[in-house]
Amino acid sequence: MRHSLRRILIVLAVFSTWLVSACGGPVPATSMPPVSAPMETEEPEPISTEPVPTIEPTIDPEFALPDFAAAKFEDPTAIDNQYFPMVPGTKLVFDGFTEVAGRQIPHSIIFTVTDLVKEIMGMRTVVAYIEDYSDGQLVEAEIAFYAQANDGTVWFMGEYPEEYENGIMVDAPAWIPGFKGAQAGIVMQANPQLNKPSYAQGWGPAVNWTDRGHVVGMEDQVCVPVDCYSDVLVVEEFSQTEPDAFQVKYYAPGVGNIKVSWRGEDASKETLNLVEYLQLDPDALMEVRDIALALEAHAYEISKEVYDQTKPSEQVSP
Repeated sequence: MRHSLRRILIVLAVFSTWLVSACGGPVPATSMPPVSAPMETEEPEPISTEPVPTIEPTIDPEFALPDFAAAKFEDPTAIDNQYFPMVPGTKLVFDGFTEVAGRQIPHSIIFTVTDLVKEIMGMRTVVAYIEDYSDGQLVEAEIAFYAQANDGTVWFMGEYPEEYENGIMVDAPAWIPGFKGAQAGIVMQANPQLNKPSYAQGWGPAVNWTDRGHVVGMEDQVCVPVDCYSDVLVVEEFSQTEPDAFQVKYYAPGVGNIKVSWRGEDASKETLNLVEYLQLDPDALMEVRDIALALEAHAYEISKEVYDQTKPSEQVSP
């Protein structure tokens, strides 16, 4: 849910198109697909299969990477970290706003824990399916991968996102540990503490993924539309390439992320609140699973140097 400059530019393009159409200008011929469906990508000119930035980031000594090799994983898909639990079928819906050209744009995120697992770096990981909407349009869909170490640390094991503009896919900046210099990172520490150094949430130099987390506080109580929560952990996220732009996330015990705000030079000024938290029934979970698998099938078609080198996701046995 962190926004890079690339995502901000996509939202700006979508919003600019809306302004043109609202003023009587031309409307793009490509229509949006049904909600929760992967985007169509049939275009005369094929997109680049693996985006390569002009300058690849280097690891600053201040931004050391965690020692993944030292972590032990006996049951990596049993993710029960109190601040980042992942139970298959859990669905979290966030509503709020981002800011583009001084205007507030409705924004929403849907995060669903699927009943799929995927082998990465020789171990099974939990697959999440995430949708990102700006002003009602799907601007990003992704599958992301997580694993919990024996000590309770939840590791981020990469992602395959597709970014869309006016209903057309414009980028697919996949990063998965073991490919093109990418390394796993930490999405949630086992024992988050104040006054500790920041930690890498992953490292994907080929696509400028350099995000980090930093525990900045604990709140006695935080209220969002779903409920009021106690003992809420506050984590600031930033990137090595945007060190003065902070996304502030609030995590409630037993639930996970419940709120997002911002600080500093975050151009998107994203604010989100948890508005829905539920457990999907088997039919709804199957629908999300099928969508996630369709996105993965597309990943195998276009991400030849990264995703095509991985094994397919599999459904967890009931």
